[in-house]
Amino acid sequence: MNIIASTIVFTVDDPAGSRDFFTTCLGFREVLDTPDLTWLSRDDAAADLLLRRRDLERPRARTAQPVVAFAVTDLVGEYERLRAAGAPVTGRLRRSPWGEWLVRLTDPNGIVVELTEWIAPGGHPAVD
Repeated sequence: MNIIASTIVFTVDDPAGSRDFFTTCLGFREVLDTPDLTWLSRDDAAADLLLRRRDLERPRARTAQPVVAFAVTDLVGEYERLRAAGAPVTGRLRRSPWGEWLVRLTDPNGIVVELTEWIAPGGHPAVD
């Protein structure tokens, strides 16, 4: 098998809310928007996102909490930019003992986005 692209599909109540979050906060662009789905993409290595409108006639399926993680550069700068822009940051920037920096955001439909960066321990100053 040779995987040549990746798409993450989220079934949400409000695709427009998620579209606005991912385009405004995380730099995705809209490729296609229909009444039933929205396709978002970026020009870097991020997977495409497909936001599918939940069928209100069907019972809500029991699923795991959706989380999408993006490895980024300059996470401290991105964290500061997101906070200044009023983005829905739901987890403070923190560093794990093994050197991973992490910040969490949550979109209007409850999709948790983790932004991570690997920094050798002691590589970044503390951030408030």
